[in-house]
Amino acid sequence: MNGLLTDLYELTMAAGYFEAGKASEKATFELSVRRLPVCRNFVIAAGLPEVVDYLLNLSFTPEEVDYLRGLPQFRNASAKFFDYLRNFRFTGDLFSVPEGTPLFAGEPVLTVRAPLIEAQIPETYLLSAITFPSLVATKAARCVEVSGGREIVEFGTRRAHTPEAGVLGARASYIGGCSGTSNTLAGFRYGIPVMGTAAHSWVMSFPSESEAFRQLQRLLGEHTIQLIDTYDTLEGARQAAKLGKPIWGVRLDSGDLSSLSREVRAVLDEAGLADAKIMASGDLDEYRIRELVRGGAAIDAFGVGTQLATSGDAPAMGAIYKMVELDIGGIHRFTSKLSDAKVTFPGAKQVFRDVARDVIARSGECGNGEALLRPVILGGRLIEPLPSLEQARCRAARAIANLSPALRELEVTEPWPVIYSRELRALIDQTRRNLAP
Repeated sequence: MNGLLTDLYELTMAAGYFEAGKASEKATFELSVRRLPVCRNFVIAAGLPEVVDYLLNLSFTPEEVDYLRGLPQFRNASAKFFDYLRNFRFTGDLFSVPEGTPLFAGEPVLTVRAPLIEAQIPETYLLSAITFPSLVATKAARCVEVSGGREIVEFGTRRAHTPEAGVLGARASYIGGCSGTSNTLAGFRYGIPVMGTAAHSWVMSFPSESEAFRQLQRLLGEHTIQLIDTYDTLEGARQAAKLGKPIWGVRLDSGDLSSLSREVRAVLDEAGLADAKIMASGDLDEYRIRELVRGGAAIDAFGVGTQLATSGDAPAMGAIYKMVELDIGGIHRFTSKLSDAKVTFPGAKQVFRDVARDVIARSGECGNGEALLRPVILGGRLIEPLPSLEQARCRAARAIANLSPALRELEVTEPWPVIYSRELRALIDQTRRNLAP
């Protein structure tokens, strides 16, 4: 894994730590949700496989080390530091909540405990690897929640911020409850069901709409989904209906989806295609889906692209990666940030979840309910295979179903109770007194 895929200051700090003789100090960092994104009552944790792959394979090639050596910021770094980078490997520990876990403001997603430089360098990558898929998984869950049991298919790669983001977004969408994706690589890589229709260019490439539909049906058989709005939507529905079976259904991509879907449904039913489904797409999000479902639209599945692949209304999340403990030759020091609006709390933590609340406690405390943070990597080694994508998806579905109806609403409601244990509160107070000028 490319060691340069980080912010420069992670590496300049690494050099400073090394030159100051701090490389052997053991640090504990937490990646946590400082504040929830706009219009969110929770976020769904996702992205753990990328974190694990990064930590297990993080290294610097000779060419990368030579590049750093040539930068002016490293002019005063010793040759021994660059030798250290050439042999760099992550030897520490990782604790994480399982993918598919709903989280609330202030709660840690993962904990890294390692020699100081090994714990510092991953900051940039880990924040990116967790934040983006968690946002997309949450967006998908919101779409599924208001769909009334109708399928949600992820269509967003062409609008994603990079092609690889499209692949990772498809995976995150599946965790959040989408039934499939249009991204073929995501299907190949992760086993996600893939779905696709045809573009308007397919229809326009033939001399008639009926011929385009006939050729597509000849190829796809029972998987045929005819795109019927290239010219006249209702005439397109009639042309598709004339061909009869085999057909999965038709897709609407423009116009008044609610009224058109009902008219198209009538055309299909009259032709004896009561089993044919209607899919809708075209700038959809959870609010538009809710509106269509409440309005009685005859739509069986929704294809959601841009808004899902980019988490359009909430494209960023206030996630942070902060040091909470430092072990200096056996002397234990708790660390905390006290600046206004950006306070962090000391000590490695655990989150206990029961039916009524979450309790953030000190690591090692006993508590009621499920302990969310679990060991993943110990001593630089993965201790057991990660849960499968299907397991993460099922965990998310169960956990969301157990949330109160108010928390599952699209609008912001009263927050889920998150409190601090007595021991953690005592540590916070003591640390603040120790840090007071």
